[in-house]
Amino acid sequence: MPELPEVQTITDDLNKKIKGDVITDFWSDTPSAVKNTTIKKFKSEITGRKILGAHRIGKNMFIDLSGGKTIYIHLKMTGHLLVKSQISNLKSQKYFSDKVNQYIHHIWTLGKNKTLEFSDMRKFAKIVLLETNNIKNYKDIKIVGTDVFDKKFTFKKFDDILGKRKKAPIGIVLMDQNLMAGIGNIYRSEILYDAGIDPVKTVGDLGEGEKKKIYRSVFRVLKKAIKLRGTSDSDYRDTSGAPGSFQKALKVYRRERQKCPKCATIVKRIKLGGRSVFYCEKCQK
Repeated sequence: MPELPEVQTITDDLNKKIKGDVITDFWSDTPSAVKNTTIKKFKSEITGRKILGAHRIGKNMFIDLSGGKTIYIHLKMTGHLLVKSQISNLKSQKYFSDKVNQYIHHIWTLGKNKTLEFSDMRKFAKIVLLETNNIKNYKDIKIVGTDVFDKKFTFKKFDDILGKRKKAPIGIVLMDQNLMAGIGNIYRSEILYDAGIDPVKTVGDLGEGEKKKIYRSVFRVLKKAIKLRGTSDSDYRDTSGAPGSFQKALKVYRRERQKCPKCATIVKRIKLGGRSVFYCEKCQK
């Protein structure tokens, strides 16, 4: 599932590529993905509206439209957005032909020569039309915790959040979207490796210095991932259809039975909260 770096990369792309465009049409072959309305009504509500910009909260993406409407998109497991136009460069055109970009189930037409297309192989993604001034009251968003890139996410806020789950392993707490939003399975492993903390260590056993290490690692790892345009270990692609590059910088995630890059100890994989977490038992205490 795309996490904060991937959703941020897509959001940044949308602000560069489609901000100011007007939606002139919409097509979908998967009505179940468009929630709380029909395709016909959704199309009529968005047609003729100007795209004012895109932003995100955690893994949730929003495209603001003129007239006080916002399209809320959750990419789920395999979703990604592609911006296509007649002036797309040859590299983009090559990427668009890749199989992972061929599962197009929704298309927004933007003027005469541009489209925003939604590729989603497993068809789990979600599209909802909301009132812009009421986004944070929508049922799926009101339960989301503080975005880790929000200015409110200070070390004190982080420490307060940890204080609510003292008996839980830190590897589970980092992924709890109701507490802090944006970190998923990939970056959980990488953040804790960067901080040198064992993922199964309970929050109550963390010292002040260890908490600060984790807090700093959250930003260090996520910022680097954004710079490298996300991790494409599976279906994720950017709006040009291109893969990210952070998978080349991964230290432990999906490196089970490989050597730790710091000490050459074999990386281990365990299940935590129903998901795999990867770590070095020597470097992470």
